[in-house]
Amino acid sequence: MGQGGGPRRAQAHDEELGRAVAAAQAGDEAAFAVAYRLVQPGLVGYLRGLVGTDGETAEDVAAEAWLEIARDLGRFHGDGAGFRGWTATIARHRAFDHLRRLKARPRPAPLEQDLLELPGPHSTSAAALEAISTERVLALVAALPRDQAEAVLLRVIVGLDAPTAARVLGKRPGAVRTAAHRGLKNLGERLRPQAGRSQGPVG
Repeated sequence: MGQGGGPRRAQAHDEELGRAVAAAQAGDEAAFAVAYRLVQPGLVGYLRGLVGTDGETAEDVAAEAWLEIARDLGRFHGDGAGFRGWTATIARHRAFDHLRRLKARPRPAPLEQDLLELPGPHSTSAAALEAISTERVLALVAALPRDQAEAVLLRVIVGLDAPTAARVLGKRPGAVRTAAHRGLKNLGERLRPQAGRSQGPVG
């Protein structure tokens, strides 16, 4: 799926990411570049969900986060999945700093009108997470409550599992799973009327 890759794809890269982080901690700059390449797309997608769809702003916040990540890399302990969670936590703090400077609250991307199909009613939450693209998620989360929006962003865009996302948000894994499930359900309910209107009569 889109930039973030979803939980399964992100987890498939965790072994490579873990090796790259370990090598980077030993001073291998090329390995740090590999870690950056694996993490950055999802991180920017998550930040766009928090600070809006202005790509430059999200990139700027991500750059601030990476400065902190590089500075504190030696203090990190964990595997690839843990590194993605750690970087998401840092990025979240930097996003909130940015929003405080603007005296604004976190807001998802504005809802776009070229909306799309979600999985059918028989799909599981996991399948739904896999099926939604990065750009669609950033467009669709606009109308969600903040807890649901962040849960969907962390699960879909960053590709975190529920326990790791829960650590980022300071919540229990069950609460994150519930928020993500409710967010996806709400998205589906909002899309069904629009999908019907967009099809219109044929011929």
